[in-house]
Amino acid sequence: MTRTRVKICGLTRAQDAREAARLGADAIGLVFYPPSPRAVTTAQAREVVQALPPFVTLVGLFVDASESEVRDVLAQVPVDLLQFHGDETPMFCAGFGRPWIKAVRMREGVDLWAERERYGEASALLLDAYRPGLPGGTGSGFDWDRIPPGMAEQIVLAGGLTPANVAQAVRQLRPYAVDVSGGVEQVKGIKDAEKMAAFLEEVKDGDRYR
Repeated sequence: MTRTRVKICGLTRAQDAREAARLGADAIGLVFYPPSPRAVTTAQAREVVQALPPFVTLVGLFVDASESEVRDVLAQVPVDLLQFHGDETPMFCAGFGRPWIKAVRMREGVDLWAERERYGEASALLLDAYRPGLPGGTGSGFDWDRIPPGMAEQIVLAGGLTPANVAQAVRQLRPYAVDVSGGVEQVKGIKDAEKMAAFLEEVKDGDRYR
């Protein structure tokens, strides 16, 4: 049976990272975007890293950061995968010698096949809801029917996912992975262990019908 991977994003505390890994998360995301309420410093990030067991992918999220800002983080934090959530060019994204994914906000009229071709070197596209002025982490969803047939297995699905809807998302779309942040929080940046456990169980439930 094909298994949907799970990334829990926006962690700020070592204990949340440790619990996410214990529950079976495949990846955790750290936000290096200072305006975000889930942003971490490199010192906080290193504390989170020290709490992680082997084989959990560490994802670093950036929004229109400069090259020097990204390299400064990479020099201090052992990021496995880069996630670009702004208007970065393909050349910029590919310039750090690390695997990377590119977020696409699902604004009206977006051509996902064109985005897939443009960011052809990306490991995947991450699809998120669109709200003007916000790069992501909105807690809002989007119409999954807008994802073209044949593309779902190449994407990371984000945007408004919760324990209440992720099983349906997995059954309907069969994405490579799902990404959750606000849907498993007590407050922004502080994860809820029970919600994380429920989310991961619901993903497993959805996988039974893949």
